[in-house]
Amino acid sequence: MIETALILTLALLLDQILGEPRRFHPLVGFGRCVSWFEKSCNNGIFLRIKGAVALFILVATVLIAMNYIQQWLSASWLVELIVLYLALGRKSLLQHARAIEKPLHDSDIATARNNLSYIVSRDTENLNQQGIITATIESVIENSNDAIFAAIFWYLIAGVPGVLCYRLVNTLDAMWGYKNTRYLEFGWAAARLDDLMNWLPARLTVLTFAICGQFKRVISTAFAQGRLCSSPNAGPVMAAGAACLAIRLGGEAYYQQKLIAKPVLGYGNMPVLNDISRAIGLVNKSLLIWLVMITLITLISEFA
Repeated sequence: MIETALILTLALLLDQILGEPRRFHPLVGFGRCVSWFEKSCNNGIFLRIKGAVALFILVATVLIAMNYIQQWLSASWLVELIVLYLALGRKSLLQHARAIEKPLHDSDIATARNNLSYIVSRDTENLNQQGIITATIESVIENSNDAIFAAIFWYLIAGVPGVLCYRLVNTLDAMWGYKNTRYLEFGWAAARLDDLMNWLPARLTVLTFAICGQFKRVISTAFAQGRLCSSPNAGPVMAAGAACLAIRLGGEAYYQQKLIAKPVLGYGNMPVLNDISRAIGLVNKSLLIWLVMITLITLISEFA
């Protein structure tokens, strides 16, 4: 358990120092394989079955290959460290948010819109400053679970196979999980499995946000408003984050030129520019809570 906590700490330090690899990221190669499978299989009939089989083949192949690599290398801890470092996306997430915040401070709406388009699926070309701020905070809060807390959770639960399986499924959901004509059936298995793997981590993220402030209001808001969202995990997480920050998120947004009325999450005023930094602070504070709790549990288990 001490080794696990140490590897986690080192992986977070690597992520802070190095950030996401700009070249030769393994998930880029995986994404190309995913695209090939989708183009080859996403046609004809039995699309749900084809999507499920494609998911199984892709994930199982990587897990088997990783198992052989760990057996072949004597320093298996180094493999754990590298895999976990690549699975974590804290610095990248927060850098994207800062890259939107800075041009807004400089009144450069066009650059802020462009940078926002890299991290959200909504249409950004006509967003005003309020819309950009809201979308940025939503992305920071929602993706903190996917990029940080769920990855840590699955590493603690099942080591390298756990975090690797989670990250691959999360990537497949990001590529195939759209509810449109092309992916609704083929991406069904990836979307459902991602929902399943994120269910408990998302609730732990909600609990952590509640510990950060306004506990009762955050918990009640998360589960009262979160169930109104189409995503069973993103809804509670965003509602909890909004309640902790005492701001309102959600509302109407355009996706592929179609106006979608999403539920309003949180309470209070609409967010202002400074709330992007507050959202980043909430994520960092929550991560600190996780590290403190993991350290305490490790020490108790070792010396009890």
